[in-house]
Amino acid sequence: MDKRLWKQAKTKITNSEEVSSIEWKSINMTEQEEDLINRMYRLVGDRWDLIAGRIPGRKAEEIERFWIMRHRKVCADKANEHGVKYS
Repeated sequence: MDKRLWKQAKTKITNSEEVSSIEWKSINMTEQEEDLINRMYRLVGDRWDLIAGRIPGRKAEEIERFWIMRHRKVCADKANEHGVKYS
């Protein structure tokens, strides 16, 4: 890989929008928003864009983070039942 391509690839990696869960701030949702997210999740699954479209002012990433943070223990417990280990 020539120098220019390597530099571009390196830049793309460092500019990633992903952050570790440690850096996530707590996301506050109203009771109505939580209820709507739960009902929509049961209907459409993890289609966060679709769910976010029903809640004014919320982004899909924000709703996904909220869901993960709220259901982290439940997901981990289910994974342990099936013998899956997360590091």
